[in-house]
Amino acid sequence: MGVQVHKHHFHGLREALEDIARDGYWPTTFVSPPSAPPAVHWHDCDVHGYVMDGTTWILDGETGEHLTVEPGDKLVIPAGALHIEGEAEGTVTYIVALPEPRPFAEVFQLRSADDPARPPG
Repeated sequence: MGVQVHKHHFHGLREALEDIARDGYWPTTFVSPPSAPPAVHWHDCDVHGYVMDGTTWILDGETGEHLTVEPGDKLVIPAGALHIEGEAEGTVTYIVALPEPRPFAEVFQLRSADDPARPPG
C-alpha cells in the first residue's frame, strides 16, 4: 500500500490529537523549514502526519503521483512505502504520530529505495 492523503480530515489541534488517540499512536511535532526535496526513501514504521500549517506535496514512490498536502489533511505513510516529501516555499508544521514511542532521529532515517531491509510492498 502506498502513501495516502485524507483531505480535510481534521480541524485544528484538538481534532488531530483525538484522531491520534483513537489510532493508539504517539504524537510529536515536526516543523519542516523550506528545503529541497530529499531522495526517494522509506521509513521502518507507519507514520501519520497531520498538516497544521503550510502547504507542500508528497511524491508516492510507487505510483509517481504528486499529492498536495495542506492544513487539515492527514498523511499516511505505511512502513516501507517509497516517497519524497516535496519542496515547500515556506515552513510546514506537522503533528507526526507513530505507533510506538521512539526517538525521532531513529524513525526518520531516510532509508534508500534499494536497502535490502525494506519490507515487501
